[in-house]
Amino acid sequence: MHYHEAAAFLFDLRRFSVKPGTERVEALLAHLGDPQDDVPFVQIAGSNGKGSAARLTESVLREAGLSVGLYTSPHLSALAERVRVDGREMTEAAVADFVAKVRPWLIERAAAGEPLTFFEVVTAMGIREFARREVDVAVLEVGLGGEYDATSAVDPVATAVTNVSLEHTAVLGDTIEEIARTKSRIARPDAPFVTACEGEALDVVREVAGEAGAPVTRVTGDGGAGRSESDETEDPPALAATYEGRVSATDAEVSLSGEREGTYRLPLVGRHQAANAAVAVALADRTAAALGTDLGERAVRDGLARATWPGRFEVVETAPLTVLDGAHNPAAARTLAATLDEYDYDDLHLVYAAMHDKDHAETAAALPEAATAVTCRPAIDRAEDPTVLAAALRSAGVGEVTAGDDVTDALATAVDRADEGDCVLLVGSLFAVAEARAAQMRTVRERAVRDAEDAEHALDTAGVPPEGVAAHRDGVDHRVLTLRLRGDRAERVASEARAVGGDAALGGLGAGEDRGASGEQVPVTVAGTVAEIRALVDRLDAADGGGLGGVAADLAAAVGIETDGIGGTEEKSDADEATPDFPWSDRTAVMGVLNVTPDSFHDGGRHADLDDAVAGVERMVDAGVDVVDVGGESTRPGAEPVPVEAEIERVVPTVEAIQSVPAVESGDVLVSVDTRKPAVAEAALDAGADVINDVTGLEDPEMRSVVADADCPVIVMHSLDAPVDPDADPEYDDVVSEAVDALRERLALADTAGIDRDRVIVDPGLGFGKSPAEDFELLARCGEFAALGCPVLVGHSHKSLYGAVGRDADDREHATVAGTALAADRGADIVRVHDVGENRAAVDVAAAVNGALRDGDGAE
Repeated sequence: MHYHEAAAFLFDLRRFSVKPGTERVEALLAHLGDPQDDVPFVQIAGSNGKGSAARLTESVLREAGLSVGLYTSPHLSALAERVRVDGREMTEAAVADFVAKVRPWLIERAAAGEPLTFFEVVTAMGIREFARREVDVAVLEVGLGGEYDATSAVDPVATAVTNVSLEHTAVLGDTIEEIARTKSRIARPDAPFVTACEGEALDVVREVAGEAGAPVTRVTGDGGAGRSESDETEDPPALAATYEGRVSATDAEVSLSGEREGTYRLPLVGRHQAANAAVAVALADRTAAALGTDLGERAVRDGLARATWPGRFEVVETAPLTVLDGAHNPAAARTLAATLDEYDYDDLHLVYAAMHDKDHAETAAALPEAATAVTCRPAIDRAEDPTVLAAALRSAGVGEVTAGDDVTDALATAVDRADEGDCVLLVGSLFAVAEARAAQMRTVRERAVRDAEDAEHALDTAGVPPEGVAAHRDGVDHRVLTLRLRGDRAERVASEARAVGGDAALGGLGAGEDRGASGEQVPVTVAGTVAEIRALVDRLDAADGGGLGGVAADLAAAVGIETDGIGGTEEKSDADEATPDFPWSDRTAVMGVLNVTPDSFHDGGRHADLDDAVAGVERMVDAGVDVVDVGGESTRPGAEPVPVEAEIERVVPTVEAIQSVPAVESGDVLVSVDTRKPAVAEAALDAGADVINDVTGLEDPEMRSVVADADCPVIVMHSLDAPVDPDADPEYDDVVSEAVDALRERLALADTAGIDRDRVIVDPGLGFGKSPAEDFELLARCGEFAALGCPVLVGHSHKSLYGAVGRDADDREHATVAGTALAADRGADIVRVHDVGENRAAVDVAAAVNGALRDGDGAE
């Protein structure tokens, strides 16, 4: 079964209405062999904040060294987002495998009058996936209520209810008491139960949990707001969180007191996030105890700091301040307004979308005061007419309101209206957030296609089914571009490409009759000559709205065509490009590895002495090095982490000592420091380092701040673990596209942190969470990473991928040189190697083959 068939089958289940009870999902799990019995689960319910609390809990547990599954809803742009293992989405292949297994059984149930709903089946899919991947624990976000939710088919080791408010009263009850009772019935005997509920809801939670035999832990947010001082004295919370405010455009701090003491950074802004953090920490503590795992202070600190949650008050630009948020009811709009009040801006420009069953008048009235507004409609059947939304905004007092249509066009209109000191806020629907975010993160990759086999591979990895591969293989023979679009846009782009003489094929759900009305982004592969792509760009540029202008610009940029935004195009010339003053600006640079560690896999201990380090750099300079990369902590599989102080003691004296080398002192050779610790990076930069090489890809917000403040080049690597976890076994559908997408997310964080994109280098991360076959795929297609608009570094030297071609650890020098030549030929801007001279020669030969000597440069 192909993914498009599997996804279409799952989304078709949405026609079945929800019925209370877990019997149906329990029957499906029994059909699958009761996978829920093989995994410890954590279950989180609540009226608000349960998704944030689930993400925070998962992140803290992962930092404790556990393999963690995460199940959340809804998804933004792909069904697989709902099911994650160690931060990575379930693969499309795994989705197809699951549906192939359960489809006959589900059809029989439907024929017997007992169909399962979309949420029930996807929940079972997540549970089975967590068991198949053998996670240590899985965190489940309850969908609706608690007692009768599909996630309650599991027997959790710990549970939580974040809070209770009036919501979904037709299903859950008309009072706080009724809703609290339904939600708290996720309690299980002896399983710790954490809550931030207050007042009447807390009383009900304690009653229900007590009846179930679950010990209750109460936490408070923002110092226990809403309770009297006497309440806190008589019944102190186990953990109290106080919101300390923003520390950057995207991050805030909370202080914890009680079981844990300290101030912690969160990538989630808003006073309400304090309670979510308290729930997450208390829940993670109790889950770790139930699993017999120690939850150290560093796991809590790093876990909270790294728990990004896309689409939930997400700052995507800073000038003007541009925020995406899915607030869709009056209470959420009031919370949003309070959070936005933490920012300084001049005028507010709203972009508003909503579903037709929401309270538009009250929500519009609760939104912050706006100077202008544009309404829009995401590609969802339930989306409200933009003219209706415009009327609601006018009634709420917004003076200048425009009824638009397409989400991305509406956002572009608002941004055009805004000055740098203004704010643009897109709000009202996660579906609209998903469309805006997809456009913001859209990346057009150019595929290298040399022959029919390459064409087949390009189409297959873009999700095109076998019959589509056969139909379009012969037409994919020129410039080949891949991107993801909303279903109707993908079909339009494909149609226009064929109309100008090129070819195009749709993958994913676009390969079937469903063109992505489910919210899925559809992969589209476009092929043609430069002239045909130029014609395609002109046609899309001339289209009347529909978000196609931005698509045209992205396609033009991918093949080096400039567009004036009206329809005329011209090819870029080399003179149009600003040339940064870096060694990798106009040629492939060679980065030499200088490890000052005793345990690095190839040269550990060789340069531990300062004199040896200086001599090593001198040899590299003589051999033609461009950058020296100093490493004070090994990231080889199974390496022990090095404390910050010890790493600084290794790195800083080395950086200072090698400044005595003339080429380093003059700046002709740059010094990079390979570290994942902000304190080490800051100390190294103070000592004279020029570049930071972060193997965790700027995951730590403090590292982003250090780099932004220094305005230095930074290498952002795609990695899953550092040091490498030898037991990790991640799964990919297409390792290249998934690494590109993951790096695109990190680049967005870098942008909002104030890091200049001209200073960023991306590293596909060979050897970090990939198999040898996947490493070679990355090496072969390293040029595709140029789609991110950054130089590309390939670090392959002496790594285990060469073991797959019969080269033992002590016999990889020649294989590394061969890999360097291929990397340089296929688009690498920097190669990171141990043997500088040999690899310098490979780089120079590759450059000559590609025309470096055609103008007489370097000729004898």
